[in-house]
Amino acid sequence: MSAPAPSRFRVVPRDAAVRRRGASLLFGLAWAGSLVAMWFAASYTAAPRLAKADANRVQAERELAIVRGELRNLRQRESTLTRSDQISRAANAEVQDALAERDEEIAALRADVAFYERLVGSTSQRKGLSVHVAEFAPEAGGTWRYQIMLTQTLNRGAISQGQMRFAVEGVREGKLAAVQWDELHQQRSAPGQTYSFRYFQQLDGNVMLPPGFTPQRVKVTLNGGDAAVEQAFDWKTATAAGGK
Repeated sequence: MSAPAPSRFRVVPRDAAVRRRGASLLFGLAWAGSLVAMWFAASYTAAPRLAKADANRVQAERELAIVRGELRNLRQRESTLTRSDQISRAANAEVQDALAERDEEIAALRADVAFYERLVGSTSQRKGLSVHVAEFAPEAGGTWRYQIMLTQTLNRGAISQGQMRFAVEGVREGKLAAVQWDELHQQRSAPGQTYSFRYFQQLDGNVMLPPGFTPQRVKVTLNGGDAAVEQAFDWKTATAAGGK
């Protein structure tokens, strides 16, 4: 005879089951309480730190804004100083150029004074209106640049006024010829060059010599209200003085 099969059910006393459920409930409540306690503890501990960190962040943002403002001011100041330095350099260059021009003017005035002193010095002979020097120099375009110095030392209070013309004499096609003022300027009825001075004056200009013409001398004519002067200069001497 076989043994009876064991039963799937076990009889548990009611009091033991109740105690087991109560223990589980108490364990769950204790676990939840511990979580709540831990949350309160963490909040109590972290809240001051979070508040401090937030205050530090706000302070850092304020300081960053101040630093950025100072940086903008410094950049603006640097730009202003750079511009000011450029302006100062440009102004200084202009001053240097102006001083160089003044130095040239002073040197020219000193040369004029020295020239005048030689003209009216105690040992120099006083002369009326005359051509002190005539100089000619060739230019790249085939023209001739002239500089003619007029002087007057006889009457220091008088003002000499009038017109200056000159003609260049030489040889053309094997014959003596003279190139007059109009032909030199390639203009009909070309006006003379006006002069007006008390002691001396330099007249400048350009003329064109015709092709095939060999100059030998230049004849300068001065026509004023109270004087008429005609002087001739050797062309080689005039061109040597003019830098040829």
